[in-house]
Amino acid sequence: MLPTLLRCSRSAPLARSASRMDPARPVEGAIAAKLTAAFHPEHLEVRNESHMHAVPPGSESHFRVLVVSERFRGLSLLQRHRLVNEAVKAELSAHVHALAIQAKTPEQWHADPDLAQSPPCLGGSRGDRAVEDKLKAER
Repeated sequence: MLPTLLRCSRSAPLARSASRMDPARPVEGAIAAKLTAAFHPEHLEVRNESHMHAVPPGSESHFRVLVVSERFRGLSLLQRHRLVNEAVKAELSAHVHALAIQAKTPEQWHADPDLAQSPPCLGGSRGDRAVEDKLKAER
């Protein structure tokens, strides 16, 4: 399965991004909606990277986000990550196994607008049925 990527930015109205949300991806949609509500981002990218890991096809367990917001101005990287984690705490406690965060100010993003790439999974959970069992129980 190919990765999904939800992007929105103020140059394209955020309301339009909601229409692009895939109803088959409720966790991805919830993450995007909560980050939008919490940070009113200039730019937001939510990438489902579950396909890169040892999880069943169609899983929503591993994500990478890029959030560009004025709200991060003057905050340390740790403070920014704590805010993002707080915004999506329900998803982190119930559905999401891993969340990679890039939290930037608009100036930082304009200087480097790329969403970082995750390294390939080394299969740390292969043979550990706990993640797969948890995902199946939630469906």
